[in-house]
Amino acid sequence: MKKAIINISFLIIILFTLIGIINNPKLSLESGYSGLLTWFNIIVPSLLPFFMISEILKNIGFVDLIGKFLKPFMKYFFNVPGNSAFPFSMSIASGYPMGAKIVADLRMNNTLTKIEAERTICFASTSGPLFMLGAVSIGMLNNPSIAPIIIYPHYLGAISVGIILSFYKREIRPAKNVKENFNVISSFFSNIKKDFSIGYILNNSVRNSLNAITIIGGFIIFYSVLTELLFASKAFNKFIELLIYTIPIKINIEAIKGFIAGIIELTTGCKLISSANIPLYYKIILINFLIGWSGFSIHSQVLSFINNTDIDSKIYIFSKLLHGLLSSIYGFLFYIIKYKSLVEPSFMPKYQGINLIHFNAWPVLLFSSCKIALISNIYLLILSLISAIINPLSSRD
Repeated sequence: MKKAIINISFLIIILFTLIGIINNPKLSLESGYSGLLTWFNIIVPSLLPFFMISEILKNIGFVDLIGKFLKPFMKYFFNVPGNSAFPFSMSIASGYPMGAKIVADLRMNNTLTKIEAERTICFASTSGPLFMLGAVSIGMLNNPSIAPIIIYPHYLGAISVGIILSFYKREIRPAKNVKENFNVISSFFSNIKKDFSIGYILNNSVRNSLNAITIIGGFIIFYSVLTELLFASKAFNKFIELLIYTIPIKINIEAIKGFIAGIIELTTGCKLISSANIPLYYKIILINFLIGWSGFSIHSQVLSFINNTDIDSKIYIFSKLLHGLLSSIYGFLFYIIKYKSLVEPSFMPKYQGINLIHFNAWPVLLFSSCKIALISNIYLLILSLISAIINPLSSRD
């Protein structure tokens, strides 16, 4: 029965989109073009290096290496194996949906059990600092000084979700491994594979990365069209007016539209909220929730990756709702404790959209993404080595 309701709802959405495209061909074309530009100018050069580097590192045994070193740390805080540190760190560096894609791959390779993958995907699916700092704080809100009140609550929310859901199905325990005393150097060389084919790994990483980036592009274009058609429909605008009349408190109509749009598509919602005529700290609280929630567009991307696994999508959706709520709460606390003097009522931002394909910006963004991906993995390796050295020393005491 539940599946039938979901399928019927999906059919209604598709029919609504089709009718909207027929009735508003120009709007559909413009919104689809806008989504295409966003994908080509930002998503492809930003995420493609992360996808390729993560594929290469997984194939040469890097994930197993850091998993062995970071096992005590990840087990203590999140009740997951050390391998889960890799999708978490890559997600923090690159953003949605990188972490979920890696978790799905690790589950398909049986590196993570079903329960471990479900716990990991709940905290290892985050936005990236480039989006929160560059697009939101600077581009939309026109105030880089408030970036910490957006970035810190988001990552604190993800960590809190991971700690809370470490109790998820805690009674189910994986088979215990025999405790072993290992030397850091010998363990390093034993975990890195030496018999891999460079040609095969490069071919495999490029193919898988292009497939993933194409799927993401399709979802971005679809939800860009769907969101614009929704705002153009008379029924939706009547619903918003009825909602405002029903709610006893006075609420800005643009903020309501932006919040609903953000539930569907993150960037569109943040853009509308940033230009709404409401105080800046209200904007930050709403935007923090939307970034944690991530929107149905990103949910669809994640579900397309975990579709071939046995990861429960319901626990993922619940974790994103919890992430959004915690991010808003942390954002409010940061505002009260430290950033109240910086956050003043503001109605100035007007986000400038992308209107053209920018080939000149591609090399810069591509190089920056490659540099961030490599640096983040170097830091992760250093942290793993430090953990491997400290853990045996502490266990002797």
